[in-house]
Amino acid sequence: MPLVDVTYAPTVPEPRLRELATMLPHLVSLAVECPEEPYDGDLQPGDVEVRFRPLGPLDRCGLPLVIEIKSKWFAGRAANRQERVDALHANIRAATGFTDFGVYLSLPVAAWSQGD
Repeated sequence: MPLVDVTYAPTVPEPRLRELATMLPHLVSLAVECPEEPYDGDLQPGDVEVRFRPLGPLDRCGLPLVIEIKSKWFAGRAANRQERVDALHANIRAATGFTDFGVYLSLPVAAWSQGD
């Protein structure tokens, strides 16, 4: 279950952020699918959590848009994480037209529990 944090500058138009919010769950799921957690294309509530946060007055960021993804470490994911994040960046760019943004993929050793 990936957690996705999107930090954006005030120059990024809200309609573009809404478009990104619609596309991110699927694109992130494709990027992190692995034998241990396969992606069947049928996202359910809680499968991908996406949170948006505007840059604050004290934040320092060189990009108008940064997408941070945290997804549980699995050997199948970790072996090619750079290729995964590069492909995700390219897929986000193709799907949204954003050109000036960064994607950070973190694979911590973690556990997740979700009620019914």
